[in-house]
Amino acid sequence: MEKDLTKGNPFPVLLKFSIPVIGGNVFQLFYTLADTMIVGQTMGADALAAVGATSTVVCLILYFIQGLTSGFGIKLGQFFGAKNKMQMKRSVATSILLSILFTIFITIISCSLAHPIMGWIHTPNDIYQMAYDYMFVIMLGTGATVYYNLISNILRALGDSKTPLYFLILSSILNIILDYIFIVPFGWGVAGAAYATVLSQLVSAILCTLFALKKFDIMHLQSQDWKITKEDIFSHLRIGFPMGFQMSVMCIGLLAMQSAVNSIGTNAIAGYTAATKMDQISVLINNAFGIAISNYVAQNYGAGLVARIKKGVLDCFIMTTIANILIAGLMLLLQPWVVPLFVENPNPEIFMYAKDYLFVVVPFYILLGILITYRSAVQSIGITWGPFIACMIELVMRVSCALGLVYLWGYKGVCFATPMAWLGAVVFLLPVYFKNMRSLSTTVNLK
Repeated sequence: MEKDLTKGNPFPVLLKFSIPVIGGNVFQLFYTLADTMIVGQTMGADALAAVGATSTVVCLILYFIQGLTSGFGIKLGQFFGAKNKMQMKRSVATSILLSILFTIFITIISCSLAHPIMGWIHTPNDIYQMAYDYMFVIMLGTGATVYYNLISNILRALGDSKTPLYFLILSSILNIILDYIFIVPFGWGVAGAAYATVLSQLVSAILCTLFALKKFDIMHLQSQDWKITKEDIFSHLRIGFPMGFQMSVMCIGLLAMQSAVNSIGTNAIAGYTAATKMDQISVLINNAFGIAISNYVAQNYGAGLVARIKKGVLDCFIMTTIANILIAGLMLLLQPWVVPLFVENPNPEIFMYAKDYLFVVVPFYILLGILITYRSAVQSIGITWGPFIACMIELVMRVSCALGLVYLWGYKGVCFATPMAWLGAVVFLLPVYFKNMRSLSTTVNLK
């Protein structure tokens, strides 16, 4: 059942792997889009702004979890490429243990700091309670998010990108149904949308686990597989924690942007929320290619196939560039219809804020594709310092632009923070990739 990514022409191999991941990411986006659209259409612009006002905080936690579990998956993929079954089982056991510990820690910290966080991001008083309710439920359900991302990354490390998609489609449909039930008949408001998201993700994770236990032998762990050493823990954290930290640090920059937008007013929040929700389509598609090249590089690194890694990364860059050109064209063409998807009877000011964001950010999607492709490749050969520094550059650029340009250009200045952050990270990261690829030998030591 495993898919060996060390064989075959890299371009079709990556494309076949990427398509289900893209589908999975798009359906995962349906979780938040369904929440946002149903909340906005049934409860109005204030409710939409309440969900949007905390979206960056939610993303901060989500991105850390995605980065952490992706790092665990990279380690598993390296052992898969090396055909080391014993270490593969130990890797799964280590990933499960560390994920449980991080779930407990993140849930306690995030829930206890919920009210202070609301103040730090300058949440308007008129939407404060709704925003708090939504964010607290999502934070309380952190375990479901960790569970789903862990099992998905385990399956992808084994070359199976289709199974997470199939079960995510099913749970996305369930999410939409539960949204309507919890918000309309039950009257739970924005908290109902959050409950629907958590429960649907939990269902998807459980179904993926049942499939994995049936189809993959390495998921049947024995007592000896749980004899985890300090080296097992360190080797997984060495890749997983920096990736999680890097992705969460990026969200701190987004948090600065959200705070600047929140200070402008409710209409700005609503327009910004609608635009960034659509903007997530590009982010998730690019992340799908990043997941594909990450697993591809991890397996080929484990097998010591350096030339094949170079060819695959170049092919992935070509794919992301083509995809981003198409996405950018469609996004700009369809932008007048973005706001009505989320807000019933929106006012002209909301339209203006959404349009300004899209016309500033969308033309720079190619930079995002370059950043994700080459960052994923560098991380998958075990180099964590380069992506970390690139991440810090991105953070500094995003925060300085969001907090500085807002005084010069207002809302448009906040919008320019995103492409400027991508540019700064790319300029640093590309030389790191090419330097490390030149120095790699064809024999790879996974220790």
